[in-house]
Amino acid sequence: MKEWALILGASSGFGAAIARELARRGFHIFGVHLDRRETLPQVQAIIEDIQRNGRDAVFFNTNAADPKKRKRVMDDIEKRLKAEPGATVRVLVHSLAFGTLRPFIADNPDEQITPKQMDMTLEVMAHTLVYWTQELVNRRLMGRGGRIFAMTSSGSQRVFPYYGAVSAAKAALESHVRQLALELASKGITVNALRAGVTDTPALRKIPGHEQLKQQALAHNPSGRLTTPEDVARALAALVSEDLYWVTGNVINVDGGENLM
Repeated sequence: MKEWALILGASSGFGAAIARELARRGFHIFGVHLDRRETLPQVQAIIEDIQRNGRDAVFFNTNAADPKKRKRVMDDIEKRLKAEPGATVRVLVHSLAFGTLRPFIADNPDEQITPKQMDMTLEVMAHTLVYWTQELVNRRLMGRGGRIFAMTSSGSQRVFPYYGAVSAAKAALESHVRQLALELASKGITVNALRAGVTDTPALRKIPGHEQLKQQALAHNPSGRLTTPEDVARALAALVSEDLYWVTGNVINVDGGENLM
């Protein structure tokens, strides 16, 4: 049976590392990403790495938060899977990192976050997990043994300057994971969040003061280094195991002990 992983945010950071790792472990990859022309070469490099492992790579350069575009991607995926009897999406990974980094309160009101920016951040970084899951389950493209993962961060519990909307989105994302785990348990589908330690990704570098975050993590992580995307990819790949069917509804730290300190 041909097994696929659908990765939202597949072109960099965690998503790219997960795509490569799952391909090494036998999965074909559907990737959804949003890239301009100048970053498309790195997407092509990921596709070539997947193909070197003898796996198919079908990538969609589109806005994962747009309902019409989501439907078009899912129509294409459904068509491809229906042409391959027994093919299924066994893994869904939500690794979308696009939100507004602005303060809630500023001396100049023009510099503080707007309702539109707040709603967009929650929509992209949290609510889309629910909508893509609905598509997969309603179309019967994921069944028993399915694994759903969402990438969260310590920002769900802690505060950083300019991070308020993203922090709210991560907290909502973890709540969505718990609710989906409850509702999908009877279908044999598990849902978990992975809380990575501070990781030097393109998303991190967009946060004002990210160098300070890295230095704090290095000072406190008992393992003596930052988390890497590959650390997270290997942990996620292990959690795909059929033996872990009873692990669901959790927020799992993948951080070398960083969250202990």
